[in-house]
Amino acid sequence: MSWRATILTLFPEMFPGPLGQSLAGRALKDGIWALDALQIRDFATDKHRTVDDTPCGGGAGMVMKPDVVDAACAGADIGARELVYLTPRGAPLTQAMVREFTAGPGVVLLCGRYEGVDQRVVEARGMREVSVGDFVLSGGEPAALVLLDACIRLLPGVMGAAESADEESFSAGLLEYPHYTRPADWQGRAVPPVLLSGHHAEITKWRHAEAERLTRERRPDLFNQYLAAARGPLARPPAAA
Repeated sequence: MSWRATILTLFPEMFPGPLGQSLAGRALKDGIWALDALQIRDFATDKHRTVDDTPCGGGAGMVMKPDVVDAACAGADIGARELVYLTPRGAPLTQAMVREFTAGPGVVLLCGRYEGVDQRVVEARGMREVSVGDFVLSGGEPAALVLLDACIRLLPGVMGAAESADEESFSAGLLEYPHYTRPADWQGRAVPPVLLSGHHAEITKWRHAEAERLTRERRPDLFNQYLAAARGPLARPPAAA
């Protein structure tokens, strides 16, 4: 059975979008994964197909109605799949979370609009709130594309070299090392000699050192987590200098 993604959205025409191209697009055509996008307005019961209302307590904007969103969720045939609400206040999307999603039968993604979704339906449905970054988008659809792209490329049969995914950024808790290709010298910039040496053990050592250096410089938060994981839960903290 294919890994299945269902999108609950006010703009189903945004899908598959870029997911219909390249690796994800070929995998979609090959049946490795399946996609359906449901129009939330189809689950409204009034003649105007209303999906939003003014926020309780006042304030700007509109809020998506719990009854309509709940009906859309019911129509999604969720089954054993995880129901994810894409929102800036959610837990940050990580590679570990992506692997968790791909290990299951698929996901159902709720794309919010306006000021968001009534919290009662989020809680009633046990939605997992996920954020793709510390910024605000016009809606959850671009975030859904990001999450799905991250998941689809890890599905069996999508990527040509499975080991490539194991060496990517975040897979081992570090950012990925730099990459080089021919020519060996370009505009006075040379490929690091070790990469041309043919000594695979030294190349592996260099790549790991570069991954640690880049993570330490650019993402000290990740580097501290990496060090903590390397020490293990029973390890003693380093002595003060």
